[in-house]
Amino acid sequence: MLQELVDYLRCQSHSAVYATSLSPPVTEQILRAMKCIMGNNGSTEGIRRIRQLAENTKYFRARLKEMGFIIYGHEDSPVVPILLYMPGKVVAFAREMLERKIGVVVVGFPATPITEARARFCLSAAHTREMLNQVLHHMNEVGDLFCLKFSRRKHSSRPDLHDETGLEQSS
Repeated sequence: MLQELVDYLRCQSHSAVYATSLSPPVTEQILRAMKCIMGNNGSTEGIRRIRQLAENTKYFRARLKEMGFIIYGHEDSPVVPILLYMPGKVVAFAREMLERKIGVVVVGFPATPITEARARFCLSAAHTREMLNQVLHHMNEVGDLFCLKFSRRKHSSRPDLHDETGLEQSS
């Protein structure tokens, strides 16, 4: 299997075709990560992390939708693009999130069509529910501050009353 992976990387890797080859430490890191993910290292850590990432992704996307944000991308993708639409709000959004100590990537024209500016959150299996809730809390505030909630779906005016099962809690 190792030789097959090496051959594949040599033939298909962008760096092998257009730049220098992968360094040995990077190659080793890829091999160890793949062994972990596939369970070939004798542990279940890889599958646990994949499940946690899927859970974090599902939770984060669902909560943002509840708040009224429009989200692009595949439902299972841990890269969560939120539509900002107006180019003038991109920098203001990024600065506001930075002030709140939240890392987010913003993308606008010419990388996207002029009316499809967006912010992208990249989720990890290492993110805790507390971390996600903190970001969601700030997103709710910033979304209201900059009028970024464009969804026509009926959404909760009090997203903080929902637990992770999606059922409303009594207050």
